[in-house]
Amino acid sequence: MKQPKSFEEGMDRLQGLLTQLQDEATPLADSVKLYAEAAGLIHYCNTALDKARLQVEEIDASLAPDVEVPHDA
Repeated sequence: MKQPKSFEEGMDRLQGLLTQLQDEATPLADSVKLYAEAAGLIHYCNTALDKARLQVEEIDASLAPDVEVPHDA
């Protein structure tokens, strides 16, 4: 499987694979190969989403006001 250049490219390829897998004319052997490629793309896209989620969380954390913890006197 060729690594997609972006999340969007990976999703586009996944959509194409889904179309091929749904086609009744696709031979079983080809379906298995398409399924394997789709599994790799799903992993790639999930990893990209996880990275984006972490970036958003870091941005949110940097925007949150600093909370001062009271010290016992």
